[in-house]
Amino acid sequence: MSFQNYDLRRPNDIGFIGLGNFIAIINDPQFWQAVKNTLIWVIAGVGLQFFFGFILALLLNQPFRGRGVVRAVSLIPWATPGVLIGLMWKWIYDGNYGVLNDLMYKLHFIDQFIPFLSQTSTAFPSVIVTIIWQGIPFFAIMILAGLQGISQEMYEAADIDGASRMQKLFRITIPSLKNVIFITLLLRIIWVSNSVDIIYNMTGGGPSYSTQTLSVYIFNKATVLNLGYSSGMAIILMLLLSIVAIPYLRKSFKEG
Repeated sequence: MSFQNYDLRRPNDIGFIGLGNFIAIINDPQFWQAVKNTLIWVIAGVGLQFFFGFILALLLNQPFRGRGVVRAVSLIPWATPGVLIGLMWKWIYDGNYGVLNDLMYKLHFIDQFIPFLSQTSTAFPSVIVTIIWQGIPFFAIMILAGLQGISQEMYEAADIDGASRMQKLFRITIPSLKNVIFITLLLRIIWVSNSVDIIYNMTGGGPSYSTQTLSVYIFNKATVLNLGYSSGMAIILMLLLSIVAIPYLRKSFKEG
């Protein structure tokens, strides 16, 4: 389909056009804006998910009363469907009756409500915060499983040698988790790059395409029945993701 003028709005014009769709895509400023947004979306989203997930995993690995309940509750963002997350955070960010605006106004942080999802300066950061909130539990649980597989004898030996907490973190914990970190980062990069539901339900890619990632742009083109064009962009996205997927597959086959 990517090599055809496959637009269902004009069925009589459907036919082979070779690289026509790809040439049009390369010359499409919206495509390059979507690529830029995708890079920001993935780097900021996944990077901060990992950072906060790692901290949460370290906290959940400590013994305290009610730890099992806290671990279960922390999974709620990850277990919630993306469509519901998008709708829930859209309500939170609402510029008229959103709970975030109401809370900030009552605490005197703002003088008037902010339309977070209706202005380009705040829309993209807002959806990035949402994807971070969703992905933190994934990293936390995966890293927590890795932490529980580290021998306590290593930490005891480090204590005898007088190692500080930071030394134990960078010389024992992180090196022992390198395989877990590698796999989880690659998987999450692939998933976030393909994510459509959260952005689509919160902003639809707007305002002014400021939140339109490549996967959302593909979806938007497909919904207006321009399937040839969207297929061409899907091929490009597949090639870009293969840069991440190939190391993951090589690692998996090597371990197998």
